[in-house]
Amino acid sequence: MVDKKTSNLKRFRTIATVVLIFGAIGSLYFMFKAGRSQKSILLIASFTAWVLSPFGGLFLAAKTSYLRIVPAPGSLYWLMIILATGSLVAYSGMLTSSGTKGAFIFLVAPFTSWVVIAIIFLVSKRHSTGNKGADKEINR
Repeated sequence: MVDKKTSNLKRFRTIATVVLIFGAIGSLYFMFKAGRSQKSILLIASFTAWVLSPFGGLFLAAKTSYLRIVPAPGSLYWLMIILATGSLVAYSGMLTSSGTKGAFIFLVAPFTSWVVIAIIFLVSKRHSTGNKGADKEINR
């Protein structure tokens, strides 16, 4: 019999992955729409790689989560959903003030995503190693 918790976690991973993919596609759509008058292929390629980088990093983390690199896979899946949704909101221009340059959000949002990813991974790693130490103390 399949463990219900494992089954729910797999379903959650699938949902988070689908949301992440739609977030990446939507982010590219908004980026290409904002840069439609740009003639430099190198600049477009650079922005494409930069905008997709957090999505790729989260996708890779989700695919390798079975290796226990990620101590709390549930928090990773929530992070995938929140960052994909947040990126779409940021890139859509809903939160951008009128004086902001078009490329600014496409530079800042991926950087902010990477900072949030690093913080969540470090906190979850520290939290998981802290719990192991507490478990060892209890078992003594």
